[in-house]
Amino acid sequence: MYAKILKWAIRLAFWLIMIALIMTFIRDSTLPLGDPWTAIGVIARNHQFDYIGWEVNALAVKTGESLYGVAPYMTEPAQADFVRAYMRDLQTAQQLEGEVSAIYADPNVSDPESASVDQRARRDALRADLDSRQPLAESILERQVTRVLRDLGFAVAGVIVPPVSMHFTRVPNLLVVSPRDQIRFDVSINLDPMPVDEIAALEDQIDTDQDVSSLIVPLGGIALYPAMILETTSIPFALETFAHEWLHHYLYAFPLGYNYDFAGEARIINESTAQQFGVEVGRLVLERYYADLVPETPTPPRIQGGEQEASLPPVFDFGAALNETRVTVDQFLADGQVEEAEAYMEDRRRVFIENGYQFRKLNQAFFAFYGGYQSGTPGAGGADPIGEAVAAIRQQSPTIHDWIVTVRGISTRAELLAAVQN
Repeated sequence: MYAKILKWAIRLAFWLIMIALIMTFIRDSTLPLGDPWTAIGVIARNHQFDYIGWEVNALAVKTGESLYGVAPYMTEPAQADFVRAYMRDLQTAQQLEGEVSAIYADPNVSDPESASVDQRARRDALRADLDSRQPLAESILERQVTRVLRDLGFAVAGVIVPPVSMHFTRVPNLLVVSPRDQIRFDVSINLDPMPVDEIAALEDQIDTDQDVSSLIVPLGGIALYPAMILETTSIPFALETFAHEWLHHYLYAFPLGYNYDFAGEARIINESTAQQFGVEVGRLVLERYYADLVPETPTPPRIQGGEQEASLPPVFDFGAALNETRVTVDQFLADGQVEEAEAYMEDRRRVFIENGYQFRKLNQAFFAFYGGYQSGTPGAGGADPIGEAVAAIRQQSPTIHDWIVTVRGISTRAELLAAVQN
């Protein structure tokens, strides 16, 4: 009993420390008064995400699971079976939600409330059951990732620091703003999830009022503590994202983490490293606990957050096409041809759509955001060597742990490129 209380106290201490650090970063990612971009925050004020309310709820869930959870008493096969059953039932609930939405959208249904009564009743009952099971499913996945991290050498005195702590939720969107005359990550504000018509309207208002390039993107996770993880029915996606967000937590204690400034080189190095780390560690967890789910081929790049993956004809090289687009746009903007760059990006967007990538917008803000995930979005960085350098250091490192130890002390492009040469 005393050991359990001690373990819970240690976890609580980490929660408090991580929340303090993360709230500092959140403050800096929004718009301070007097900043020239404050007007954008004013425009989006009615949509900004409530971090405090989310943290209070998530901490309550995690505290209850830490004190009273049954995961430590389950065998590893039983834990994996529980997660599989949870994901299957979640998929059923989402299918029911889709059926209800279809009924309400059908112009031939005069009374959608009556027509959907059975589906809504089944959905609500299943959702209530899933809500009661979600903390245990999260705890099991956390434990599975923790065991693999321990095997990889990340434990300190047998303990993973910080503890793996994740919470499934509706992840907020991210508003990204770039100047029109160059690709630069100037503003990022987390917003409540919105339907696409409201997203487009807000982007148009910001672009028109401020003469900027904006894009609102969904996210797969946010490194709060516990981290926000997009609700998913995909075990591979969940594990990859758990590992990705844990690395962000881990890096807060090192230069690559505490120099993360949302707009500079450290962000790109950090995110590119976390992207590749998540893929590698997620696969190791799959191999250990869900071997039948291990993909035979590498995961294709994810675009626009979430889990949708493009299925492309083999003749279309996504990375090369996106790289060509980025390099050409950079040249247009360097020559002061802003309108020409924007017309070119719209033409290229149509090319990507024809080849299976349903880009809603392709603009300066798109490249400002996705250029920071060079391990997962090939070509988005254009001539920027960060993604290739991160991958090169991984190839030079005998283990994943050695790779992270090397990269965690780096916070600039120059330091990264020097590490490749050593």
